Amino acid sequence: MIRDDRDGAVAVLTIDRAEAMNALDVETLSGLRDRLLQLRGDEEVRAIVLTGAGDRAFAAGADIKYMSGLDVTRAKEWGELGHNAGQLLETSPKPTIAAVNGFALGGGCELALACDLRYASSNAKLGQPEINLGIIPGWGGTQRLARVCGLGVAKDLILTGRLVAADEALRLGLVNAVFEPGELMAKTLEAAHSIASKSPLALAAAKVAVNHALQGDHVENLGREADRFGELFSSEDAREGLTAFTEKREPRFVGR
Repeated sequence: MIRDDRDGAVAVLTIDRAEAMNALDVETLSGLRDRLLQLRGDEEVRAIVLTGAGDRAFAAGADIKYMSGLDVTRAKEWGELGHNAGQLLETSPKPTIAAVNGFALGGGCELALACDLRYASSNAKLGQPEINLGIIPGWGGTQRLARVCGLGVAKDLILTGRLVAADEALRLGLVNAVFEPGELMAKTLEAAHSIASKSPLALAAAKVAVNHALQGDHVENLGREADRFGELFSSEDAREGLTAFTEKREPRFVGR
């Protein structure tokens, strides 16, 4: 199941199958997809944190027992469900942060990669070990890992199936920061609240622009950035931000 808790303007989604190391089955993954769809239109939420229940795993991957019975058609449907969840994390207008509190393997690592930021506990381990099962990452890992860490690192982790500890993940750029287990959620929420205090319009525009940075035509991407930069000057938030700066006070963004 997916637990949905609120901390002010931050939605904390928890993959809650601690008895199974938060392995992702159809019910859990469908629940995550549905919650992300609902949050897209929730104006009270300005940032999303994704984590796992307990202190052993963020998500130890997809449910292997379930996968072992799939034929080609059902495997493609399973892959599509994972891609849907990942794309919702990646394209959500609200910034998404993965709090990786243990193992993030296979599909778990792929969901973390789909988030905008990844913070890990010092006991976290991440990887794409699908090659050891005779398959490949199927929820975006081959593409997002290369974009986050570079082609060489992606091939290393995907072709060997090896796992990396938190300190190596930080060095590789796979995670943005590492904290002690007892500090992870507090630090993640601190970052989430800081982001949530920004203009929702600017955050959404920034996400779209940066997500396009490694795809499409470079000159066209620069043009789209320039257009959106200018368009934001018609917003109440831009006027508030610029005025607050000149008046030396904190801005109060309303998302208009």
